[in-house]
Amino acid sequence: MRTVVGDIVKKEGMEIELFGWVNARRDHGKLVFIDLRDRSGFVQVVFGPRVANVSELRLEYVVRIKGEVKKRPPNMVNDKIPTGAYEIDANELEIIGVAESLPLPVDGNGYDIDEEVRMKYRYLDLRRERMKNNLLLRDKVTRLVREYFSENGFIEVETPLLTKSSPEGARDFLVPSRLQRGKFYALPQAPQQYKQLLMVGGIERYFQLAKALRDEDLRGDRQFEHTQIDMEMSFATEQDVRDMVEGLMIRVAEACGKKILKKPFPVVTHEEAIKKYGADKFDLRSVDEKKNPDILAFAWVVDFPLFELDEETKKYTFAHNPFSAPKPECVEKVMKGEDLGDLRAQQFDLVCNGYEIASGGVRISDPALQERIFEIMGLSPDQAEKNFGHLMRAYRYGAPPHAGMAPGLDRLVMLLANEPNIREVIAFPVSANGQTSVMDAPSEVEKKQLDELGIEIKRKP
Repeated sequence: MRTVVGDIVKKEGMEIELFGWVNARRDHGKLVFIDLRDRSGFVQVVFGPRVANVSELRLEYVVRIKGEVKKRPPNMVNDKIPTGAYEIDANELEIIGVAESLPLPVDGNGYDIDEEVRMKYRYLDLRRERMKNNLLLRDKVTRLVREYFSENGFIEVETPLLTKSSPEGARDFLVPSRLQRGKFYALPQAPQQYKQLLMVGGIERYFQLAKALRDEDLRGDRQFEHTQIDMEMSFATEQDVRDMVEGLMIRVAEACGKKILKKPFPVVTHEEAIKKYGADKFDLRSVDEKKNPDILAFAWVVDFPLFELDEETKKYTFAHNPFSAPKPECVEKVMKGEDLGDLRAQQFDLVCNGYEIASGGVRISDPALQERIFEIMGLSPDQAEKNFGHLMRAYRYGAPPHAGMAPGLDRLVMLLANEPNIREVIAFPVSANGQTSVMDAPSEVEKKQLDELGIEIKRKP
């Protein structure tokens, strides 16, 4: 039966069987030493002359080893690893997998390696200790999230990945339909409309770790696809949602060894943020506090504009999404079309250390108000029906007031891991130019596939 490396500290004097990768090899004549690595850690293995095939061992070979767990001499203890007081006196070796010379080293932090190489050989890049720890941290965060929401009466519900294209801010990724030629699905920019429909369906408290896909420009904290900690609550106010998310952030951050600069989180209006920091995302840490990466400075930004003026069309459009409710005192002016540029929404963001971590809001649940918002945005009744008719119909069957938020899991883990960008905490991200890890995508497809979809590619002259 296999023993993982991390458990050898409990098995002194016992004969065990280990599996893993050769992380280092040192030949001392009659004795050969290797560092064996598995997911749980490292251990030194000692081979004497009686063990066959030792001379064949190379870095990153996959091996099975049998041997006795022994205490290392006090002067040979490696204090840098949990198993450093022990070693394995091997009596059996089996080489399971042979490794060619690696195209990139996996023993350092990897920051100095060309990104294209790291993405092409991401399965090797993941072997480095830093990357493994990042994925273990991500796993820990997702477990904490699920535990927290379960404790607070939320139900985890999955929503579809094939949905309808609608104007919600970013470009959609489109999926052509084979069965209905000329028509397209869209991959969801967010589960926004589905989670509102769940509220109409009486679920009341929903969450999921949702994939959001947006065809937008890439940067260090943005990918084509990212994961949201998506949540929605019926019969809830803005304060209810903020309290729930603040509790989640405190639970997760402190469980991961971080110190929160201020509790409760400071609240800044959007207008104050622009005047004081020049942006609606900012860093509250002092110069000295920024030197300590274990400090997280969360803050709420509230009272966002309801509309913003499109400089190209000179028409008002939504500032965040078309479902954000105006503040109660602004509803009458929305219906009358007055002072649109000055109206405020029940829209709120959570920022941390200069990054936007989450965006949320109280939703419109009154069909007449929602129709008026679409009208102000310049949507004709036919356009509103085409894009959002399903949601408007749902509102006519008893829609509860509801509100929610969607913290970005990738950005949160990036901050917890002290990483420079979210690619370092995603197993298989796209590169800065949009190329997928390992698999060569985007790529051309066979003409037969295009013909089945009724699609013809227009080539540039």
